[in-house]
Amino acid sequence: MTSPGAKERNLILIGVLLATFLAAIEGTVTGPAGPAIVGDFQGVQWLSWIFTAYLLAMAITTPIFGKISDLFGRKPVFIGGTIVFLLGSLLCGISQSMEQLIIFRAIQGLGAGALIPMTFTIIGDIYSIQERAKTQGMLSSVWGISSLVGPLLGGYVVDYLSWRWVFVFNLPFGLLSILFISRYLKENKVRRKTKIDIAGALLFASGMGALLFGLTVGGQSLAWSSPLLVMILSASVLLLVVFLRVELKASEPMLPLGLFSIRNIAVSTGANLLVSTLIIGLSTYVPLWVQGVSGKSAALSGLLLAPMSVGWMFGSIAGGRMILRSGSRRTAMLGLAMISIGAVGLTFMSEGSSQIFLLCLMFICGIGFGYVSTVFTIIAQSSVGHELRGSSTALNTFTRSLGQTIGVAIFGSWLNFNIDRLLKNQPGSQVTGDDINKLLNPQEGSSLPSAVRQSLHSALEGGLHLLFIVMAVIALLSLLISWGLRSSVPSLQDSAK
Repeated sequence: MTSPGAKERNLILIGVLLATFLAAIEGTVTGPAGPAIVGDFQGVQWLSWIFTAYLLAMAITTPIFGKISDLFGRKPVFIGGTIVFLLGSLLCGISQSMEQLIIFRAIQGLGAGALIPMTFTIIGDIYSIQERAKTQGMLSSVWGISSLVGPLLGGYVVDYLSWRWVFVFNLPFGLLSILFISRYLKENKVRRKTKIDIAGALLFASGMGALLFGLTVGGQSLAWSSPLLVMILSASVLLLVVFLRVELKASEPMLPLGLFSIRNIAVSTGANLLVSTLIIGLSTYVPLWVQGVSGKSAALSGLLLAPMSVGWMFGSIAGGRMILRSGSRRTAMLGLAMISIGAVGLTFMSEGSSQIFLLCLMFICGIGFGYVSTVFTIIAQSSVGHELRGSSTALNTFTRSLGQTIGVAIFGSWLNFNIDRLLKNQPGSQVTGDDINKLLNPQEGSSLPSAVRQSLHSALEGGLHLLFIVMAVIALLSLLISWGLRSSVPSLQDSAK
């Protein structure tokens, strides 16, 4: 990697920030477009797959592109990923059916699988560890900004233009990002014989694809006891076992298993996996509490989540500075302690709890997420040399996606199980967990008989309370795991360029 000057680094940073924002906002800006898409294509049963297809494709391909970047450079992977992402965006904007839209969203996800880890890796390559900690904090804060701006921008575009513009408005900015990176990022061409681990890549994509698909549909489209789901999950385990055996023998493994022999990477990966389940858990089930238990509006539920995004931005910047002073261990433990405080606080929530109390808890959690997202990225990059930095950063990004997918599956199944159990334990109750949908619908909920509404309300409150307890345990467990991090300042352990 040729070290760029200050001006070139700033222009590269602009390109990276643009690309990060476009990829990050794609996960939130499409939410308000859902009803309009269903109105055009009449496919409400497939609505969730507009989001699932994108996330699955991104999660599966992230480690693969991380390894490719170690072999052939960051620049071609970044540019290629951005082109595929923009192509998928364009195709989504002109799609003519729900089936086409889902396929094109998967193409977008393929591009994001290359684009997102490369943004972090490029920053790791061109900045010193002192500058990197601050810049990575800035990069992490982009995710918080996107979660705030995305729904507002998506709603505006849908109301005043068309849902199709949600997908195509980013084309000029993506092209500008390509221009900055292609012109100002200079990489030394290293000629070496490489043997691409095709078998490993195919086994990983097949095994993880089956696993993530099974976790996504498990307990929702398919019962956990379904023979088809059992077969899918069994096949995923078999494929992943074969994948591990192949990787142990490969000369250039797609996922270098030696990364897990590095203590800080192994520990941070475990903690990151648990923390990622909490991110999706809070984003999904706090609004459910606000609307279903407290009886407030959807707009208010979104407003009460906003402090988490704001706190994330502050935490990202503060975490980048703290890691230089106090090291990775103290920074991670402070962030995880704040997440634990927020998660434990949720277990004390009741129907009459103050909204200010919930707002404060979300802000505290957001600051904690900002700290850990920054420090885990720094750990991934500073624990290895340039030749493994792409794989290590991609592993960090993949862990987040995997954690969120697992979180959606486990939390959803746990909540449904407890709601059904609590309803069955109510004497004389004829309602089931499926009737919760009526309670959450403003029109149907008001028309339910008082006794039925009270039964559903009680079951939902009890189920969410038990879910918050599980989330608190996960938060405390992640804090316990982080105790195993080595207490060192990154500048002392950085294996720089």
